[in-house]
Amino acid sequence: MTLEEFKKFSAEVPGVMGIKEDVLNRRSEVRERLYKEPDLRHLFFELTLSCNEHCFHCGSHCALDAPTGLSVEKYGEILDEVAANFDKKRIQICITGGEPMLRKDFFDIVGMVHEKGFGWGMTSNATLITKENARRLKECGMGTISVSIDGLRDTHDAQRGLKGGYDLAMRGIQNLIDEDCFHAIQITTVINHKNIVELDELFEIVNAMDIDSWRVIGIEPIGRALDHPDMLLTPEDQRRMFSFILEKRRAGLPVEYGCSHFLGTDLEGNVRNRMFLCNAGVFTASIRADGSVTGCLDIMPGPETIFGNVMNESFTDIWNNRFETFRKHLSERNKDCSECEYEKWCAGGAHHSFDYVNNKPLICFKDILF
Repeated sequence: MTLEEFKKFSAEVPGVMGIKEDVLNRRSEVRERLYKEPDLRHLFFELTLSCNEHCFHCGSHCALDAPTGLSVEKYGEILDEVAANFDKKRIQICITGGEPMLRKDFFDIVGMVHEKGFGWGMTSNATLITKENARRLKECGMGTISVSIDGLRDTHDAQRGLKGGYDLAMRGIQNLIDEDCFHAIQITTVINHKNIVELDELFEIVNAMDIDSWRVIGIEPIGRALDHPDMLLTPEDQRRMFSFILEKRRAGLPVEYGCSHFLGTDLEGNVRNRMFLCNAGVFTASIRADGSVTGCLDIMPGPETIFGNVMNESFTDIWNNRFETFRKHLSERNKDCSECEYEKWCAGGAHHSFDYVNNKPLICFKDILF
């Protein structure tokens, strides 16, 4: 079923739109409550900006010789502070980079996270996940992992800048599967104008693997991607991608879109398991490799989005008192957004794709999807 066919189908089913609008209204009420009473659920540790791949779309401009993050001791201090001031049973520590496993003390850090009683997961390119490392990840209590696969073999290697990277990543995924102990193994694919033609072939490969979900997301006009405008998705590409996700989900297959962007009443709740709400600063906080604190690591750092540094300030104080940008509608910064009929549900969109210099969203799906 194409996107247009689905929209027609939804319009013909009595009461569907009314139910969705009611759910979206409740979601907007949750947003307003979180602005006043934020609820920390995910805390990201950017362990390093060093990476053994060189992805053309990297939002963090990672490189092999990029700096490592904080010391093991400092991460321990932060974990102790969080445990003292928050309910650690409700918080997931999210380990990321760069490629976090490049750190020589990687297992010291994640082992400490586990020993201090936090649940944790990781984002990785999986190229370093040997059988031995998969076993050690199990011993250190890793619950979830998201692994990047950005196309078929040649495309993946070319776009991620590492010859043999695809085979190494697939080996890593299989090593994780063989341990048969992780709560969720996810593959994430960033779709661009060139690799979108490989969606169907890639699905056949991913669907044959014993993973828990496949997250399909569109390339964002941030970071290095801005140097490759020919790789950004066209409106037709966007519609094609969402039609693909919709088709697979309606067949009961574990394909989903990411957390970004308000998608309109037809697609909200149908291409992912939840309605849109940008988690930055209300459910999610991130500590960058240099110790600076923001809402989400996909958000470009700047005076509007960095609120302090754990090297000389309390994370708890920053979270409780400094996240002003993330606790009000982005639409307040843009007249078109503030006057839009969907403003109550969208609130100006995702923080990571907002241009804080010109005060406008970099991506809006109105007139593309709805």
